[in-house]
Amino acid sequence: MSIDLHCHTRYSDGSTPLEEVVALASLRGVDTLAITDHDTMAGCAAALQCGAKQGVRIIPGVEISAADVKRGGKAHILCYAPEHPERLQPLLDATTKSRREAMLVSVEKVVRLYPVSREMILRRAEGSTNIYKQHVLQALMDAGYAPEMFGEVFRRLYDSNNGAAYVRVQYPSVPEVMEAIRWAGGRAVLAHPSEYHNMELLAELAKDKLLCGVEVYHPRNTPEDQAAMHEIAARYGLAETGGTDFHGFYTTRKNPVGTFTTSQAEFDKLFAE
Repeated sequence: MSIDLHCHTRYSDGSTPLEEVVALASLRGVDTLAITDHDTMAGCAAALQCGAKQGVRIIPGVEISAADVKRGGKAHILCYAPEHPERLQPLLDATTKSRREAMLVSVEKVVRLYPVSREMILRRAEGSTNIYKQHVLQALMDAGYAPEMFGEVFRRLYDSNNGAAYVRVQYPSVPEVMEAIRWAGGRAVLAHPSEYHNMELLAELAKDKLLCGVEVYHPRNTPEDQAAMHEIAARYGLAETGGTDFHGFYTTRKNPVGTFTTSQAEFDKLFAE
Protein backbone atom coordinates (compact mmCIF):
# COMPACT_ATOMS: atom_id res chain seq x y z
CA MET A 1 0.00 0.00 0.00
CA SER A 2 1.34 3.43 -0.95
CA ILE A 3 -0.49 6.68 -0.18
CA ASP A 4 0.69 10.04 -1.55
CA LEU A 5 -1.44 12.93 -0.28
CA HIS A 6 0.13 15.91 -2.09
CA CYS A 7 0.28 16.15 -5.86
CA HIS A 8 -0.06 18.93 -8.46
CA THR A 9 -1.03 18.75 -12.10
CA ARG A 10 -1.16 21.11 -15.05
CA TYR A 11 -4.46 22.42 -13.67
CA SER A 12 -2.30 24.63 -11.40
CA ASP A 13 1.51 24.87 -11.39
CA GLY A 14 2.50 21.33 -12.27
CA SER A 15 4.09 20.56 -15.62
CA THR A 16 2.43 17.15 -16.05
CA PRO A 17 -1.12 16.60 -17.36
CA LEU A 18 -3.51 15.08 -14.86
CA GLU A 19 -4.01 11.86 -16.84
CA GLU A 20 -0.26 11.26 -16.88
CA VAL A 21 0.08 11.99 -13.17
CA VAL A 22 -2.50 9.32 -12.35
CA ALA A 23 -0.83 6.90 -14.75
CA LEU A 24 2.55 7.56 -13.13
CA ALA A 25 1.02 6.87 -9.71
CA SER A 26 -0.29 3.54 -10.97
CA LEU A 27 3.09 2.59 -12.44
CA ARG A 28 4.80 3.52 -9.16
CA GLY A 29 2.45 1.34 -7.10
CA VAL A 30 0.68 4.31 -5.51
CA ASP A 31 -2.83 3.05 -4.84
CA THR A 32 -4.14 6.21 -3.12
CA LEU A 33 -3.36 9.65 -4.53
CA ALA A 34 -4.62 13.08 -3.47
CA ILE A 35 -4.91 15.70 -6.20
CA THR A 36 -4.19 18.99 -4.42
CA ASP A 37 -3.75 21.68 -7.03
CA HIS A 38 -3.26 25.24 -5.82
CA ASP A 39 -6.51 27.08 -5.06
CA THR A 40 -8.59 24.99 -7.47
CA MET A 41 -10.46 21.71 -7.49
CA ALA A 42 -11.05 21.92 -11.24
CA GLY A 43 -9.23 18.67 -11.97
CA CYS A 44 -10.77 16.50 -9.26
CA ALA A 45 -13.72 15.15 -11.26
CA ALA A 46 -11.46 14.13 -14.14
CA ALA A 47 -8.99 12.64 -11.65
CA LEU A 48 -11.69 10.41 -10.17
CA GLN A 49 -12.48 9.10 -13.66
CA CYS A 50 -8.80 8.51 -14.46
CA GLY A 51 -8.24 6.84 -11.12
CA ALA A 52 -11.11 4.42 -11.72
CA LYS A 53 -9.51 3.38 -15.03
CA GLN A 54 -5.98 3.09 -13.59
CA GLY A 55 -6.91 1.38 -10.32
CA VAL A 56 -5.82 4.35 -8.21
CA ARG A 57 -8.07 5.65 -5.44
CA ILE A 58 -8.27 9.44 -5.80
CA ILE A 59 -8.75 11.75 -2.82
CA PRO A 60 -10.18 15.08 -4.06
CA GLY A 61 -8.35 17.95 -2.48
CA VAL A 62 -6.95 21.44 -2.81
CA GLU A 63 -3.91 23.29 -1.44
CA ILE A 64 -5.17 26.66 -0.25
CA SER A 65 -2.84 29.66 -0.06
CA ALA A 66 -3.26 31.72 3.10
CA ALA A 67 -1.80 34.81 4.74
CA ASP A 68 -0.48 34.31 8.27
CA VAL A 69 -1.30 37.89 9.23
CA LYS A 70 -0.12 37.55 12.83
CA ARG A 71 3.45 36.78 11.74
CA GLY A 72 3.44 38.55 8.39
CA GLY A 73 4.03 35.31 6.51
CA LYS A 74 2.30 32.70 4.38
CA ALA A 75 0.88 29.24 4.93
CA HIS A 76 -0.45 26.48 2.72
CA ILE A 77 -3.36 24.47 4.04
CA LEU A 78 -4.41 21.22 2.44
CA CYS A 79 -8.13 20.47 2.38
CA TYR A 80 -9.14 16.89 1.70
CA ALA A 81 -12.46 15.42 0.58
CA PRO A 82 -14.76 18.37 1.37
CA GLU A 83 -18.37 17.20 1.63
CA HIS A 84 -19.57 20.50 0.13
CA PRO A 85 -16.77 21.68 -2.19
CA GLU A 86 -18.99 24.41 -3.61
CA ARG A 87 -18.71 26.20 -0.26
CA LEU A 88 -14.98 26.64 -0.87
CA GLN A 89 -15.50 28.17 -4.28
CA PRO A 90 -15.93 31.86 -3.32
CA LEU A 91 -12.65 31.82 -1.42
CA LEU A 92 -10.84 29.94 -4.21
CA ASP A 93 -12.31 32.24 -6.86
CA ALA A 94 -11.06 35.33 -5.03
CA THR A 95 -7.50 33.97 -4.92
CA THR A 96 -7.68 32.89 -8.56
CA LYS A 97 -8.78 36.39 -9.59
CA SER A 98 -6.07 38.08 -7.52
CA ARG A 99 -3.35 35.76 -8.85
CA ARG A 100 -4.43 36.25 -12.47
CA GLU A 101 -4.50 40.05 -12.12
CA ALA A 102 -1.09 40.07 -10.40
CA MET A 103 0.51 37.76 -12.96
CA LEU A 104 -0.83 39.70 -15.93
CA VAL A 105 0.92 42.77 -14.54
CA SER A 106 4.01 40.67 -13.89
CA VAL A 107 4.05 39.35 -17.45
CA GLU A 108 4.03 42.92 -18.79
CA LYS A 109 7.07 43.68 -16.62
CA VAL A 110 8.86 40.56 -17.88
CA VAL A 111 8.34 41.37 -21.57
CA ARG A 112 9.85 44.80 -20.98
CA LEU A 113 12.92 43.17 -19.44
CA TYR A 114 13.39 40.29 -21.89
CA PRO A 115 12.69 40.05 -25.64
CA VAL A 116 9.91 37.49 -25.31
CA SER A 117 6.27 38.00 -26.20
CA ARG A 118 3.31 38.03 -23.88
CA GLU A 119 1.75 35.33 -26.07
CA MET A 120 4.76 33.05 -25.63
CA ILE A 121 4.41 33.19 -21.87
CA LEU A 122 0.63 32.73 -21.87
CA ARG A 123 0.98 29.75 -24.18
CA ARG A 124 2.93 27.96 -21.44
CA ALA A 125 -0.05 28.49 -19.13
CA GLU A 126 -2.51 26.77 -21.45
CA GLY A 127 -4.28 23.95 -19.62
CA SER A 128 -3.81 25.64 -16.25
CA THR A 129 -6.50 27.49 -14.36
CA ASN A 130 -4.11 30.41 -13.94
CA ILE A 131 -0.76 31.95 -14.82
CA TYR A 132 2.12 30.94 -12.56
CA LYS A 133 5.72 32.04 -12.22
CA GLN A 134 6.75 28.64 -13.53
CA HIS A 135 5.07 29.43 -16.85
CA VAL A 136 7.09 32.63 -17.10
CA LEU A 137 10.33 30.80 -16.37
CA GLN A 138 9.53 28.04 -18.84
CA ALA A 139 9.11 30.65 -21.56
CA LEU A 140 12.41 32.28 -20.58
CA MET A 141 14.13 28.89 -20.56
CA ASP A 142 12.68 28.02 -23.96
CA ALA A 143 13.90 31.38 -25.28
CA GLY A 144 17.40 30.80 -23.89
CA TYR A 145 17.37 33.50 -21.21
CA ALA A 146 17.29 31.24 -18.14
CA PRO A 147 19.25 28.02 -17.63
CA GLU A 148 16.98 26.64 -14.88
CA MET A 149 13.57 27.08 -13.31
CA PHE A 150 14.44 28.46 -9.87
CA GLY A 151 17.86 30.00 -10.30
CA GLU A 152 19.27 33.49 -10.63
CA VAL A 153 16.70 34.69 -13.17
CA PHE A 154 13.82 33.58 -10.98
CA ARG A 155 15.29 35.38 -7.97
CA ARG A 156 15.93 38.52 -10.02
CA LEU A 157 12.31 38.58 -11.14
CA TYR A 158 10.39 37.20 -8.19
CA ASP A 159 12.23 37.91 -4.95
CA SER A 160 9.42 39.10 -2.67
CA ASN A 161 11.48 42.06 -1.46
CA ASN A 162 12.92 43.50 -4.65
CA GLY A 163 12.00 41.24 -7.58
CA ALA A 164 11.75 43.20 -10.83
CA ALA A 165 8.49 41.46 -11.83
CA TYR A 166 7.10 40.58 -8.41
CA VAL A 167 3.47 41.60 -7.87
CA ARG A 168 1.80 40.65 -4.60
CA VAL A 169 -1.18 38.30 -4.66
CA GLN A 170 -3.91 38.88 -2.09
CA TYR A 171 -4.56 35.71 -0.07
CA PRO A 172 -7.29 35.01 2.49
CA SER A 173 -6.18 34.92 6.11
CA VAL A 174 -5.55 31.64 7.89
CA PRO A 175 -8.73 32.02 10.01
CA GLU A 176 -10.76 32.64 6.85
CA VAL A 177 -9.33 29.50 5.25
CA MET A 178 -9.93 27.37 8.33
CA GLU A 179 -13.53 28.56 8.57
CA ALA A 180 -14.12 27.85 4.86
CA ILE A 181 -12.75 24.30 5.23
CA ARG A 182 -14.92 23.70 8.30
CA TRP A 183 -18.00 25.02 6.47
CA ALA A 184 -17.22 22.81 3.46
CA GLY A 185 -16.81 19.72 5.63
CA GLY A 186 -13.19 19.11 4.64
CA ARG A 187 -10.22 17.78 6.57
CA ALA A 188 -7.54 20.40 7.14
CA VAL A 189 -3.82 19.59 7.16
CA LEU A 190 -1.04 22.17 7.47
CA ALA A 191 1.28 21.64 4.51
CA HIS A 192 5.10 21.55 4.79
CA PRO A 193 5.43 23.72 7.94
CA SER A 194 9.17 24.21 7.42
CA GLU A 195 8.79 25.95 4.07
CA TYR A 196 7.07 29.05 5.43
CA HIS A 197 8.35 28.79 9.02
CA ASN A 198 4.90 27.79 10.28
CA MET A 199 5.82 25.91 13.46
CA GLU A 200 4.31 28.53 15.77
CA LEU A 201 1.19 28.61 13.60
CA LEU A 202 1.03 24.80 13.70
CA ALA A 203 1.04 24.80 17.50
CA GLU A 204 -1.70 27.43 17.61
CA LEU A 205 -3.98 25.69 15.11
CA ALA A 206 -3.47 22.34 16.81
CA LYS A 207 -4.24 23.77 20.24
CA ASP A 208 -7.43 25.36 18.89
CA LYS A 209 -8.45 21.99 17.36
CA LEU A 210 -8.65 23.45 13.85
CA LEU A 211 -6.45 20.83 12.18
CA CYS A 212 -6.93 17.16 11.42
CA GLY A 213 -3.28 16.63 10.56
CA VAL A 214 0.16 17.99 9.75
CA GLU A 215 2.28 17.14 6.71
CA VAL A 216 5.33 15.66 8.41
CA TYR A 217 6.83 13.74 5.49
CA HIS A 218 7.66 16.27 2.80
CA PRO A 219 10.85 17.00 0.82
CA ARG A 220 11.29 20.49 2.28
CA ASN A 221 10.66 19.85 5.97
CA THR A 222 13.75 20.04 8.17
CA PRO A 223 14.65 17.21 10.58
CA GLU A 224 14.47 19.63 13.51
CA ASP A 225 10.96 20.74 12.59
CA GLN A 226 9.90 17.15 11.97
CA ALA A 227 10.80 16.25 15.54
CA ALA A 228 8.64 19.13 16.79
CA MET A 229 5.82 18.08 14.45
CA HIS A 230 5.85 14.57 15.94
CA GLU A 231 5.55 16.05 19.42
CA ILE A 232 2.69 18.42 18.48
CA ALA A 233 0.85 15.70 16.56
CA ALA A 234 1.10 13.31 19.52
CA ARG A 235 -0.04 15.96 21.99
CA TYR A 236 -3.11 17.00 20.01
CA GLY A 237 -3.98 13.77 18.21
CA LEU A 238 -3.15 14.96 14.70
CA ALA A 239 -2.57 12.61 11.79
CA GLU A 240 1.01 12.69 10.48
CA THR A 241 0.66 12.79 6.71
CA GLY A 242 3.14 12.58 3.88
CA GLY A 243 3.14 13.78 0.29
CA THR A 244 5.64 14.26 -2.50
CA ASP A 245 4.34 17.71 -3.53
CA PHE A 246 4.83 16.53 -7.09
CA HIS A 247 5.16 19.29 -9.73
CA GLY A 248 6.84 17.42 -12.59
CA PHE A 249 9.80 19.50 -13.79
CA TYR A 250 8.36 22.71 -12.29
CA THR A 251 10.39 22.20 -9.14
CA THR A 252 13.92 22.46 -7.78
CA ARG A 253 14.23 18.91 -6.43
CA LYS A 254 12.49 16.46 -8.72
CA ASN A 255 10.85 13.56 -6.91
CA PRO A 256 8.62 10.95 -8.57
CA VAL A 257 5.05 10.50 -7.38
CA GLY A 258 5.09 8.30 -4.28
CA THR A 259 8.49 9.40 -2.97
CA PHE A 260 6.95 10.76 0.26
CA THR A 261 3.97 8.86 1.59
CA THR A 262 1.43 8.48 4.40
CA SER A 263 1.10 5.27 6.39
CA GLN A 264 -2.22 3.42 6.36
CA ALA A 265 -2.62 4.03 10.09
CA GLU A 266 -2.18 7.79 9.71
CA PHE A 267 -4.47 7.85 6.68
CA ASP A 268 -7.15 6.08 8.70
CA LYS A 269 -6.68 8.59 11.52
CA LEU A 270 -7.06 11.50 9.10
CA PHE A 271 -10.31 10.14 7.69
CA ALA A 272 -11.76 8.76 10.92
CA GLU A 273 -15.33 9.91 11.52
